[in-house]
Amino acid sequence: MLRLAMGALCIASIYLTVAIGSAEARWKHPRIVHNLLCIHRYEGSWTDPYAPYWGGLQMDLSFMRTYGPRAYRRWGTADHWPWRVQVRAGVKAVLSRGYSPWPNTRLRCGV
Repeated sequence: MLRLAMGALCIASIYLTVAIGSAEARWKHPRIVHNLLCIHRYEGSWTDPYAPYWGGLQMDLSFMRTYGPRAYRRWGTADHWPWRVQVRAGVKAVLSRGYSPWPNTRLRCGV
């Protein structure tokens, strides 16, 4: 029970940080951010370095170049990006093509 509460608190803390934390992260899409954080729970760690999918949302090279080109040029693959930047790229992808990049984990999150 305590572990569940701590996990929920951690997710809530991340969600609030992303949703209202910095000027850069004041997105108009808090529901998408919430859904992406759920998807992340079933994907890799934010620093997952294993090809062909990198980072906490398991981005491939095409995804990174399309939805995070500046981050890709600056830091390389998504495992080197700050987690907020990874989520921002995920939001751009969802707005463009829905949750199709995560066909299995999106179902676990009900999206």
